[in-house]
Amino acid sequence: MRNKIAFLIAGDILLSVVAIYAGSFVRFERVAALPLLIEYEGFKILFFIVVVTLVSYFVELYDPNNNTCMKAILSRVAIGVVVSFVILSSFYYLMPFLMFGRGVFAVSLCLFGILQFWGHTGYKLLLNLPGIATRVLVVGTGPLAKQIGKLILTTNHYHVLSGYVDCTSEQVYVPMDSVVSNGKELEETVKREKADKIVVSLSERRGLIPLKDLLNCKLSGIEVVDAPSFYEQLTGKLLLENITPGWLIFSEGFRITSLLRAGKRIIDLILSTIGLVVVLPLIPVIAIVIRLDSPGPVFFRQVRVGEREKNFTLYKFRSMGQDAESKTGAVWAQKDDSRVTKVGKFLRKSRLDEIPQLYNVFKGDMSFVGPRPERPEFVEKLKDIIPYYSERHFVKPGITGWAQVKYSYGSTVEDAIEKLRYDLYYIKNLSLFLDLLIVVDTTKVVLFGRGAR
Repeated sequence: MRNKIAFLIAGDILLSVVAIYAGSFVRFERVAALPLLIEYEGFKILFFIVVVTLVSYFVELYDPNNNTCMKAILSRVAIGVVVSFVILSSFYYLMPFLMFGRGVFAVSLCLFGILQFWGHTGYKLLLNLPGIATRVLVVGTGPLAKQIGKLILTTNHYHVLSGYVDCTSEQVYVPMDSVVSNGKELEETVKREKADKIVVSLSERRGLIPLKDLLNCKLSGIEVVDAPSFYEQLTGKLLLENITPGWLIFSEGFRITSLLRAGKRIIDLILSTIGLVVVLPLIPVIAIVIRLDSPGPVFFRQVRVGEREKNFTLYKFRSMGQDAESKTGAVWAQKDDSRVTKVGKFLRKSRLDEIPQLYNVFKGDMSFVGPRPERPEFVEKLKDIIPYYSERHFVKPGITGWAQVKYSYGSTVEDAIEKLRYDLYYIKNLSLFLDLLIVVDTTKVVLFGRGAR
């Protein structure tokens, strides 16, 4: 999934350079050689690329789950061009040294929109062609195979279901007309169905997997993966019900080096320091508004579980009435929660109530990006119910995280399970690039007011 995003972004960067070069030619009917253009106008070109690429990300042109129809792509490209025009025009007015020239700017942006539309349309149509889309053969016919088959059929990730292979005598949960083999001569089945990938989806594998055939298929260039790995590739989360300690140990990822931790800590210190300086003028204003709205302290302190399950004090602006849990005890916030004050609703919707957590990041209790910290009362309960829940505490909790940008606010055990799928995916694939994607997505979530309660 991330490879597709990176490919689309790289493609748009190339198209933006082409658009600028073509725009210069259209405007002046001649243009310097590209190396000379980059040498003399390199910073202006870079600024243009950064703006149009970030805007494209915000309008969800790089989201692999988006509808592939031309109308949907066209609408997002049109919105992106308009927003880019407003942003670039504003910067050009304030900082004229960034501008190419009005004619070149207008023509280049229009050309970029046209190229981007045809580029994204062509890319998605190409990946969905029968001869190019990845054909998947699912080994198994039980509940797990049914889940994987449904995932292939209902998600937009350029995979086509070739059929199921019945290797066991277990009850068949998949459509009988989709079963293409009884497990014998798997290599012949792969050739006949023209499969590019085999997904082993057996609830019980011992003595049932056709190991020799699978090895021969892999050596022949066919990709062979297990169901949890395939589920992770398509969804950006982990299949908790079907992963084992062995899978966690031997799968790629889950390796957080000292260098990576040090890099995150340096970035956290820099960003939290800058953030505290920037928001300092806002703090007295927010404090006054909170006090005028309802009696009680301005700041809200609450014990949360941090890295290695060590408790720490989390700080927020108070968004509920004083002693909100005096009668109920520790409970999750609900939709339209009556305990939230009028000002508190705005603070939560805009995420301004999270500002004091910059101090937690500066102290080292939290990171900018990581699993959201839970309360000790909930953690003890969830550890007894949900397998691998403690593993989310092997990294610092964050102000934002993969689960926060991919899943709405949760207030039930089922929600906690779903968010844990995303949290473990984040820990497994932790990198500074993934952190950057989450920060950009968080900005998008805040701007559109998604998921707050």
